[in-house]
Amino acid sequence: MLAKTTGVVFRFIKYGDTSIIVNIFTSQFGLQSYIVNGVRSRTGKGKIALYQPLTLLELVVYHKETTTIMRIKEAKCIYAFQQIHGDVKKTTIALFIEELINKSIREEAHAAELCDFLITSLITLDKSDRPENFHLIFMIQLAKHLGFQPQNAQEVLGGRVMDFDEEKSLNLILKDSNVILTNSQRRNILDALLRFYSMHVENFGTMKSLSVLREILS
Repeated sequence: MLAKTTGVVFRFIKYGDTSIIVNIFTSQFGLQSYIVNGVRSRTGKGKIALYQPLTLLELVVYHKETTTIMRIKEAKCIYAFQQIHGDVKKTTIALFIEELINKSIREEAHAAELCDFLITSLITLDKSDRPENFHLIFMIQLAKHLGFQPQNAQEVLGGRVMDFDEEKSLNLILKDSNVILTNSQRRNILDALLRFYSMHVENFGTMKSLSVLREILS
C-alpha cells in the first residue's frame, strides 16, 4: 500500500553500483529500511543529499508488513538546516546524536511521538544560540521516549558517587534545561548519562564520537 509519513534519516549503506539502502525512522511505521536506486549514478547524485543522516523528510512510501526492505515513491526535505552543517559545535553535537539514536532506537513503539520528538529536537538544535548542553538535554528527553526516564540524579548514577555540585547540577538539568554548567560538570554529567544508557540499552557499547565532542565543547 502507499502511505504518507514523515521521517528522520538514520544512516545508509551503499548497495550495488549506484543504489543505497537507507534506514529511516518514520512516524507511521517506526524504523524502516528502503532501497533507493540510482542515487549514486552520474545522473542521480543530487538526490543522495536527501538521504544524509538526520535529514528530515516527508515521504510517500510503499509499505508491506511482510517485506523487510521497501521502496520510496516520493521524498522531499521538510526543513533545511541552516547552521548544523556550518557551526562546528552544532555539527559535532549532531554527529553525537546520530550515533546515539542509531545505537538506542530499535523498536517501533510510540513511533509518531518519537519521530516528532526527533524532528523538533533537530530543528531546535539548528536554531539554538547556546547549544553546549543540548546533547545532555536530548539524552534525558530521549530516555523518556525509550521508557527509562530518570527521575533524579541517583537513578542516573546507580550508586556511584559524584561531586556534590555536579550531582546538584544533574538534578537541576533533569528538571530544567536552563542550567549553566562548567566544562568539567558537562563532561562528568555526560559520562554519567552514557553509563545510564549502557545499563538500559542492550549492546550500547562505546560512543566513537565522544572524544571529538569532548574536544570541541571543552
